[in-house]
Amino acid sequence: MVNSINCLDLRKTVLDMAYNGSTVHIACAFSIIEILAVIYRSHLRYSFENQNDPNRDFLILSKGHGVMAQYACMKELGWLKDEDIKNYFSDGTILKGLSDSRVPGLEVSSGSLGHGLSVATGIAYGAALNKSDQKIYVIIGDGEANEGPIWEAIQFAAHHHLSNLMVIVDKNNFQAMGKTEDIIRQDKLHSQIQSFDFEVLSINGHDEGAVNDAIQELWNSDENRPKAIIANTIKGKGISFMEDSNDWHYARLDDSLYKKALAEIEASR
Repeated sequence: MVNSINCLDLRKTVLDMAYNGSTVHIACAFSIIEILAVIYRSHLRYSFENQNDPNRDFLILSKGHGVMAQYACMKELGWLKDEDIKNYFSDGTILKGLSDSRVPGLEVSSGSLGHGLSVATGIAYGAALNKSDQKIYVIIGDGEANEGPIWEAIQFAAHHHLSNLMVIVDKNNFQAMGKTEDIIRQDKLHSQIQSFDFEVLSINGHDEGAVNDAIQELWNSDENRPKAIIANTIKGKGISFMEDSNDWHYARLDDSLYKKALAEIEASR
């Protein structure tokens, strides 16, 4: 774990990557910054020297289009270099615009939504069979919860009492094509997941203290059940002209917008 992960630094790295690579998916990376920062800073067990340490905890980004936020954390850990950020999405780079398990530190390839939770559940089941103390974290999107495999995995996890599994829902109320309330409503995710016999907490996903406390409370529970956190977030959090704007699911930064966004981050320090 590393104590120096700062959310403003993470947002700047995401901005730099998106600008350098002229890429999309900026806003959906910004909505999970605090969640990832707290997990890496205070909870995830990993080896600085060996990202494939067999005794590590697992962090699976099922909403793989938010991967720039995870890359930013990996840079703070020293797993990625400044050159990787500068060359993001260019010819020859190993860093793609979606989570890719060929990159050390990323556990799954998850551009196709709905599959990461099943992978995480399988890993959690294996860890339970091996009587390991490893913890499995998986971050899914609220729009991703449209997918049937999400609910199959939730049923499997509950049936097998996978108390080593924690599902964190990035509930930013948008998906690629619009608002979740207009496509498939997700306003009852807390009660729906709870009905499958998960322990569930709902929090402000941008309050680092609340994220930390929720994770700690669930892991400290004596309940032999899988865990879930509904993290209420804002798509594009931290940049005023991106917040709650689904345009920034696919929009790209030009010189002017990059400088404007960068100025907002620096003004927040």
